[in-house]
Amino acid sequence: MILDTLTDIARQNSLIVSFVVVGIIVWFSYFLSRVLTQGRLHGSAIAIAIGLILAWTGGAAKGGSSGLADIEWLAGIGIMGGAMFRDFAIIATAFGVRLDDLKNSGLVGAASIFIGVVLSFVIGAIVAVGFGYRDPISISTIGAGAATYIVGPVTGTALGASSEVIALSVGAGLVKSILVMVGTPLVAKGIGLDNSRSAMIYGGLMGTTSGVAAGLAATNPKLVPYGAMTATFYTGVGCLLAPSVLFLLVRTLTG
Repeated sequence: MILDTLTDIARQNSLIVSFVVVGIIVWFSYFLSRVLTQGRLHGSAIAIAIGLILAWTGGAAKGGSSGLADIEWLAGIGIMGGAMFRDFAIIATAFGVRLDDLKNSGLVGAASIFIGVVLSFVIGAIVAVGFGYRDPISISTIGAGAATYIVGPVTGTALGASSEVIALSVGAGLVKSILVMVGTPLVAKGIGLDNSRSAMIYGGLMGTTSGVAAGLAATNPKLVPYGAMTATFYTGVGCLLAPSVLFLLVRTLTG
């Protein structure tokens, strides 16, 4: 009786329940990051991995196509994961950065953002073609995911990509984020990553904010704001270029 009542309440307030569930997952992910990896593997990456596993589990259990949102009392996750909340988060992040700060990094810092976006997109597109994708929408979506796991879904939604391809783009961005987290402390000394200017350039080239922030935190915490700042601009530039200019180039090349 009590369980039925709680289930009914959860079903009627699925969005609130979803916020609670996601909050618990994020807290647990950062706990694992701190305890198991001493912060080297960022909590956001662990949270995304857990989310992907739960999405698959929920969809498989209910035989649906919306992941955990197929479970009635977690239907609010479908809203949380929708375009509205995603785009709101991107815009909110962009408002936290000042253009004057980017100018301080000079022309090289600004150029690193565009170079980083295009280079990541090209690598992702080549991998997509290598795995048999030939249509420009799928190639562009996966290429955008190689930029970051935010740019991928934004591009896929804008171009009308399938949910499977969008999921692949998120996976590509997650792999890149983890590689940057783990690899940054290993290569920092060799590439001169020991000052604010190099950190801004590095953030512009890599672009994955969580990966850059965690990697720089393991290298030198004082460099985190500089790398994270250009990485945030990278996300915005990627969301602009990938579904427009870069997609048109891919469509032209693929005929």
